[in-house]
Amino acid sequence: MIGLHHYLTVGAILFALGVMGIFLNRKNLIVILMAIELILLAVNINLVAFSAFLGDLVGQVFAMFVLTVAAGEAAIGLAILVIYFRGRGNIAVDDANRMKG
Repeated sequence: MIGLHHYLTVGAILFALGVMGIFLNRKNLIVILMAIELILLAVNINLVAFSAFLGDLVGQVFAMFVLTVAAGEAAIGLAILVIYFRGRGNIAVDDANRMKG
């Protein structure tokens, strides 16, 4: 039987992978955005697991709000990335500190 601790373990592994993706790879902006999405997915798994464990729907509703915010963040982040790539020709994070205005 799959219990609460299994879901929390999967959530912790996804969260750790997301944090490692942010800190270990600071060169590629797409990987950083995907790592942020992994962190949000781990939070959603924990919200739904605790919601099901407690028999309350509030965690699942809040997870739906987190999903909508994550979708908006991904769309806006990729739009900014495309505009940045058109202006610079590359998406190296190191060059982003040179932006002015």
